[in-house]
Amino acid sequence: MNVLDPLIFAKFCLRRQVKKRRRDEEEDPEMSEGEEARPEGPSGGALRDVELGRTQVAAVESSVGGSYTQTTNVGSAYGSKAQLVGEPTGFRKVLHQLNLEALPRLANYRRSFSKRRPSIGELYGDAAKNGNGVANGGTGENQLALVPAHAGMKLGWIEGVLIPCLLNTWGVMLFLRLSWVTGQAGIWQSQLIIAISAVVCVITSLSLAAITTNGEVKGGGIYFIVSRSLGAEFGASVGVIFAFANTVAASMNTIGFCESLNDLLRLHDTKIIDGGVNDIRLVGVIAIFVMVLICAAGIEWESKAQNVLIVLIIVAMGDFLIGASWGPMSDLQIARGFTGFKAQTLIDNFWPDYRFSEGQEQNFFSIFAIFFPCVTGLQAGANISGDLKDPGTAIPKGTLLSLLISMASYSLLALYSGLVAVRDASGDVTELASREYLNCKTRHCEYGLMNSYSVMQLCSLSGGILIYIGCFAATLSTALTNLLSVPRLIQALGNDRIYPGVIFFSKAYGKTGEPLRGYVIVFFASSAFLLIANLNTIAPLISNFYLASYALINFCTFHAAFVQPLGWRPKFRYYNKWISFIGFVICLAIMLLINIITTILTVVLFFTLYVTVIYRNPDANWGSSTQANVYKTALTSTLKLNYVSDHVKNYRPQILCLSGMPHHRPALVKFADCITKKCSLLLAVDLSDDGLGHKQRLARIDQGNAWLRSNKIRGFFNVVQSDTFESAAKSVIQAAGIGKLRPDILMVGFKEDWRDCPYDELLGYFHTIQFAFENRMSVTVLRLPPTLNSNGGHVNKGMDETELIDKNSFAIARSVSGIILPSDSNYDLTKEVALTSSNTEATINLRNLNYSNSGMSPVLEHRQKGTIDIWWLYDDGGLTVLLPYIVSTRKRWSDCDLRVFALTNHHQDIAAEERNLANLLSKFRIGYSSLKILSELDGRPRKETVTLFESLLSSFRHTENTIIRDEEMNLLSEKTNRLMKLHEFLHANSKDAALVVVSLPIPRKDVVSAPLYMAWLELLTSNMPPCLLTRGNHTDVLTFYS
Repeated sequence: MNVLDPLIFAKFCLRRQVKKRRRDEEEDPEMSEGEEARPEGPSGGALRDVELGRTQVAAVESSVGGSYTQTTNVGSAYGSKAQLVGEPTGFRKVLHQLNLEALPRLANYRRSFSKRRPSIGELYGDAAKNGNGVANGGTGENQLALVPAHAGMKLGWIEGVLIPCLLNTWGVMLFLRLSWVTGQAGIWQSQLIIAISAVVCVITSLSLAAITTNGEVKGGGIYFIVSRSLGAEFGASVGVIFAFANTVAASMNTIGFCESLNDLLRLHDTKIIDGGVNDIRLVGVIAIFVMVLICAAGIEWESKAQNVLIVLIIVAMGDFLIGASWGPMSDLQIARGFTGFKAQTLIDNFWPDYRFSEGQEQNFFSIFAIFFPCVTGLQAGANISGDLKDPGTAIPKGTLLSLLISMASYSLLALYSGLVAVRDASGDVTELASREYLNCKTRHCEYGLMNSYSVMQLCSLSGGILIYIGCFAATLSTALTNLLSVPRLIQALGNDRIYPGVIFFSKAYGKTGEPLRGYVIVFFASSAFLLIANLNTIAPLISNFYLASYALINFCTFHAAFVQPLGWRPKFRYYNKWISFIGFVICLAIMLLINIITTILTVVLFFTLYVTVIYRNPDANWGSSTQANVYKTALTSTLKLNYVSDHVKNYRPQILCLSGMPHHRPALVKFADCITKKCSLLLAVDLSDDGLGHKQRLARIDQGNAWLRSNKIRGFFNVVQSDTFESAAKSVIQAAGIGKLRPDILMVGFKEDWRDCPYDELLGYFHTIQFAFENRMSVTVLRLPPTLNSNGGHVNKGMDETELIDKNSFAIARSVSGIILPSDSNYDLTKEVALTSSNTEATINLRNLNYSNSGMSPVLEHRQKGTIDIWWLYDDGGLTVLLPYIVSTRKRWSDCDLRVFALTNHHQDIAAEERNLANLLSKFRIGYSSLKILSELDGRPRKETVTLFESLLSSFRHTENTIIRDEEMNLLSEKTNRLMKLHEFLHANSKDAALVVVSLPIPRKDVVSAPLYMAWLELLTSNMPPCLLTRGNHTDVLTFYS
């Protein structure tokens, strides 16, 4: 029998399992969701693996009597592996490949620490080298904890969004202030106020619908939505302001409840303490305490309570509308201003009549500020988004429908109030016949739209009982919704660890994860604001906070739609980015018109919270549109840069630094940063031929970039791999950068071991410099004093030479793992290096690396004194002068004077040459302390200098493998003599300088050999202070034209 027959039979069984699974999913679509919570393992893994597109094979018996037993590897990274015992290895490999691939499934894209699909490394076959990574977007152990989904009852769009939004909208102003608003603003301006509020809320609702349908919405409401759209700094700021607004709104609605209760008790000549402010405070605190207990009992209790409350409010509104339509039924109602539908009442109330009230002269925007909290319920559904079955569908549907219903009801009730009641009435029945009850110009009247908050009670069919009940329901329901939302928002802030002080209050209790500590702080905060006991004082403050929140919601949608990241794909299509932007502007304008001082305070509070998050820099990577805009802006600017013509006045040195790992050569990287700091491009590169795996390479890149950030170096780091150092260097020289953001200067360290290293390494170093010149790049070579290594510590003379040389960074010490640490590092390699059996490559726990800069070379770590000597021997476009000038402008080098040395071909008139060069430097606006012209380089060098030079080349001449032949020495003897003479001048004039910058000799192609060229560089830099050998690409980098 063919060995693959059991495999075919196994695949047949699997197809049957898959078909059965699909039938089950069609019958119960929720089943696949529920299965995801099951732990992976031998017991529950079969259906899960079928769902994820993998296969598991149970025990199979072949027709030839052979038995194949499944063995499960529980520790496998990607679920169970089916292994058949008793068959050839080839069969098991084929079956393994069959099991490994994953089909597209929802579970593969869920945020989870368990691995949902095989990595590319597993499929490709190099997982052992690359290591295992998290498949879904790189969620690691530092990922922020998600807001816990409440495990209790989940609500649909009616009970979860529509009813809460209506309850939050039909609040305290509905029965207590709407008639007063109509009296002040008149019928048409009250309708205008409602219309403007409706426009703001509809635009904001459309923006909110777009955001909530662009991915799953978790608990946290407005905070979650804004933070995941604009970023943590915006979301946290708006979240705190919104939590504050909801807390104050709960106090405001409780005050409204207490006012209604006081009015009711006053009708029966009853009071608790004084029938005024103290009664409001006492009853209000008790009411808030009871409502907090209801909320803390769980979402189920609140949901049951709100169904009863919504019915009571609707009945109360119907009671008023029917009563107003029916007309007055007693002389007392008429005397108190209830006229029924009359044309004269419409004419009298149509125009505004703003009066002095509540300690100020009222106007359109002051009335708007008092009314606007009426319509701030659109976020009620979003506030409890974590308790909804399908937030993406429920929030837009429920919010928009609630706005339509609530705005229509407000408009109708305001219109009815203006049609059936007068502005002023005395309430004296005896004045009905003479109509003096309407004459209130010379006396204070207690009734009418302008003077009484109980007009709806007066006009109701029930005589006010149902209105009072509806008022209680409206105020308490809105307060209940506000008190329910704030602790959940605090919990979301704490779980994301944005503000440290909030974390304590975010702890979840019970199966439903209730934030009980959050309820405690909300109780005390709401009770504190309740002590104000004045509705008209609190309302404008809340209006500003809500408008600020709505402005940010609109800006979120505009920003995301304008930037258009690929992740912006909302299901809700009925929005427009420019309408959202108009909504943002309208909100800001209304805030300023309501109260400019409160607006300024709100903005100051917002930016204080914003700056706090920026300063703390929490690890919050949520893919916000702000992050997307950074990329878009960078890309747009880079593309625009391609169309900008190069001009010498705008030249900026852009450096490609072959540094190896930055912490191996801190002096080299920091010196490069000293040149490019905040003004140009720095790209540090580690050239590797170690055969690193993908994960190891990424780990090195992350480590290098982390070092740059910790040392406040603005630059980029990358690792480039190739078979040889030379090929890697050539690749990075040609491919580094993008567009005009491309390095034009190659910076390397001096190769200290050039006489002792393998000749291939020396050629690689030499050819890299030549290749840079071939590609018209400038080249700089930095050499520090030989008594200091790259980490600032003294060279360990007892260490083997091969352990001290790193060919990636030219004379960087190398350990067996490829990483050498600073001499003062507290990192113990013996504890952290673990060699794998497959490839014996070292894996290092990078978190424990703690590099200290205390041992850094004093070249960069301390303020420098002395001079910077510039040996501008050849005109290379001015780079040899420009780089030391840039260095001298930095803080650490600002005390160093520039000294310039140059050559001349006219020995007779050195003074004239000095004047010409001084004039040139003056035109370049480069200051210097001294200028010296040299004219004696053509002389013969001293004997000891010749002896030194010959000793440098001794191992490359007159040996079995002679590299430097006599023909080459004779051809270049004049140049060599000049460089030996220059060596003498350098030691005579610049031995005590802080930094020496010398023109770099060009290694002429096919003329000079690598050892001879290195001997030249050794002559120029040996036993000298820090030296920077520089050669520009002979393109102007300085100009004296304006």
